[in-house]
Amino acid sequence: MEDHEFDVFVIGSGIAGQTVAKACAEKGLKVAITDNREFGGTCANRGCDPKKILLSAIEAYELSTNLKGKGISKAAKIDWKQLQKFKRNFTANIPASTEHNLAELGITLFHQSPAFLDENTLLVEGKKVVAKKIVIATGLVPRTLTMPGAKHFKESDDFLNLKKLPKKIVFVGGGYIGMEFAHMAARAGAEVTVIDTGKRPLHAFDADLVNELRKYSKSLGINFIFEATPKALKKKRKKLILTYEIKGKEHTIEAGAFFNTAGRVPSLVGLDLEKGKVDFNEKGVETNTYLQSISNPNVYACGDVSDKNLPLTPLSGRQGYVVAENIINGNDKVLEVPVIPSVVFTSPNLATVGYSEEEARSRYKNIRVNFEVATNWFNAKRINAPLYAYKIIMNDRTGEIVGAHLLGPDAGETINILTMAINNKMTDCEIKSTIFSYPSWGNDIKSMV
Repeated sequence: MEDHEFDVFVIGSGIAGQTVAKACAEKGLKVAITDNREFGGTCANRGCDPKKILLSAIEAYELSTNLKGKGISKAAKIDWKQLQKFKRNFTANIPASTEHNLAELGITLFHQSPAFLDENTLLVEGKKVVAKKIVIATGLVPRTLTMPGAKHFKESDDFLNLKKLPKKIVFVGGGYIGMEFAHMAARAGAEVTVIDTGKRPLHAFDADLVNELRKYSKSLGINFIFEATPKALKKKRKKLILTYEIKGKEHTIEAGAFFNTAGRVPSLVGLDLEKGKVDFNEKGVETNTYLQSISNPNVYACGDVSDKNLPLTPLSGRQGYVVAENIINGNDKVLEVPVIPSVVFTSPNLATVGYSEEEARSRYKNIRVNFEVATNWFNAKRINAPLYAYKIIMNDRTGEIVGAHLLGPDAGETINILTMAINNKMTDCEIKSTIFSYPSWGNDIKSMV
C-alpha cells in the first residue's frame, strides 16, 4: 500500500471523526484524518466546553445578585478578561493533545479541507489520496448571511474569544447561541439586543416556557425585535449600523458589534461532493440506517453533518461508533437513537426532552399537561431564584411521561432524570414512589408529575 493509500480516511477531527479514526486504527486498519481547523472539533475548541466555562462566572454572578441582602452583602462582579484567561486553561492544549493521541495510534494527520476527485479519491495538501472508505464528519458552520455588508458580522468563535465586551451588542438570530450569548453579555454589563425573523426566540422549545424566559430576559435589559428581516450592515468609523425591515418599514440600530447567530448548517462547501457522487441536502449527507451514503457506498457520514443529525455532542459520538462498527464488520450496526434531552444554557437553563405539547396531542387521544410557574417552591426560594417553571406531559390513559420541559436553575441537570424516565417508559406513579434525596432539584420532579 502506497503512502497515500488508506483503508479509512476521516474528514473532521471532532468527537464523531475521532471516534471512527481511533476505533478503526485500533483494529489494525490504515487510517488518516484531516481537519481544516485546529484538531479537536467545535465542541472542545469553540463550542460547548468554552461556552460552559464562561457561563460558570455568569452563574456565580447571578446567584450572588439574587442573594444580595439575604446573606450576601455585595454582588459579584464579572471580570471578562480574567474569565477569558480561565477559559484558555481548558482550550489551549486541546489541538496539540488531540493530534498527539491520534498520532500515537499510528493515524496519519493532514491539515487541510480535502476535495473529492472521484468516489474513492481525494485531493488534500496537494496530494492525491485513495481510500477504501471515506468518512465525512465535518460538523456544522454558521449559516451564511448574504445581505450587503455581511462581512462585518462576527460569529460565535469571535464572541467566545472577545478580549473586551463592546458596550452595545446585537445578536441576529434568537436560537440557542443567540440567547445564550445574550444572557452572558447582559450579565457582563453590555447593552444587548436580539433580532429574529420569527415571532419569538427558541422556536424549538415550549412556547409557554419560552415566554417566561423572554419576560425574564427583558428584565435583565435584553431588548427583543421580532418579525424583523435584516437588510444591510454598514460600518462607520467606530460603530456599525444595521438596517432591518418590519412589515415593509425600514428601521436601523447601531452597536459596537453585530453577531451572526442565525443558526448553523452542514459544513460541506469545498468538498466537491458531486465529483465523489455523494448526495446531500439541506440537512447534510444523505445516509441510510448504517450512516452510509445512499449514493456512494464507499462513503459514510456521522455527527452533525449527517442527515440523521441532531446538533448534540453525545449523539455525534454514538454515530461515530456506529460508522466504525460498520466499516470494520461490514454494515452490521444500525443507528438507534433514544430520547435525547436538549438544553439552552441561558441562566436560568431551559431544557426539554420528549414530545412537545402539540406533538403529544397529535399522537395520543388524551394527554395530561402539568404546567406551573413554581418560583414559590422551596428550592427556588432558598436561592431567591427569580424564575422556575415546568411543563410535564403524560399519556392520560397510562400515566406514562412522554414529554418534559423545564426552566430554572439546574434544569440542564434535572432534565437527565426525566430523560431516563421517558426512555424507560416510567409513569407518574413510579416517579412518585421513587425516593430522591431531599431537598433537591430532582425531588421536585415528584411534585411536577
